[in-house]
Amino acid sequence: MFEKVLFPTDFSEYAQKTLECIGDIPGVKEVLLLHVVDTAHLLKKGFVQDLHIQDARIHLNEQKKHLENIGLKVKVKIEVITGGDVSHAIIEILNKEKTTLVVMGAHGKSLIEGILLGSVATDVLRYGNSHVLIMRHKFGERHGDKKYEKLSPNVFSKVLLPVDFSEPAMETISLVKDLKGVGKVVLVHVVDKGETQEEIDTCIKEAKKRLEDIAKDFRSEGIKVKIHALAGSPSESIISLAEEENVSIIIISTLGKGMFRELLLGGTARDVVRRTNRSVLAVRARKFK
Repeated sequence: MFEKVLFPTDFSEYAQKTLECIGDIPGVKEVLLLHVVDTAHLLKKGFVQDLHIQDARIHLNEQKKHLENIGLKVKVKIEVITGGDVSHAIIEILNKEKTTLVVMGAHGKSLIEGILLGSVATDVLRYGNSHVLIMRHKFGERHGDKKYEKLSPNVFSKVLLPVDFSEPAMETISLVKDLKGVGKVVLVHVVDKGETQEEIDTCIKEAKKRLEDIAKDFRSEGIKVKIHALAGSPSESIISLAEEENVSIIIISTLGKGMFRELLLGGTARDVVRRTNRSVLAVRARKFK
């Protein structure tokens, strides 16, 4: 399913922790390690381009050996650009290489406390044409040193799966069913419309029935399932439930019921990915491209 993975890296500690999670991705066989060199940025910082590229090549080869040691086929690439649009360079590479998944850390070297998703990852999510896995890690300090840890030993062990019953959402459900290593699924539908409490209650009741039908299919595959039908803001409810259920990852379609299907990242998906503390797999609905 995710046989060919693109991993853009800036060699930060956060990126290194994300690299260590690649082996947990179901079906991965080949990894393209990518480092983008922005020459304009280097000049502003007073760095020498050739030395930076040489250093990057050393780091990439070290990461290559790590991934090869766990049985993966690995290629490395250094892309040199003369402008500051790193995300555009990443998107061009992923389209050219026809990768099925981009794996990125939520933060890089320009970590600003309180911002949960960097600008490069945001742009790849908005404008890219591939599934995107955003890895998040626990952050703490020990003796004054920053320390990052994976939220879960297996990122797909407990999945929160938001469902709005749209075709892209149903396609995402099918994808999750095919993933190996999924231990438990938490299905959630959020009712965000209703003129009266009676109308809202009716929508919640209907949603529970539809979620239970979906749950039966997962249970037939031996996967444990829990369902939630809630009322409120979809993004707020999803983010809160992810913490309450202590899920390892949120898997969400980038398209929903909205009118603007040409947008690659819908409002709920955008808010969830940017603000949650959990890892997120943003799924591109293939039928609506």
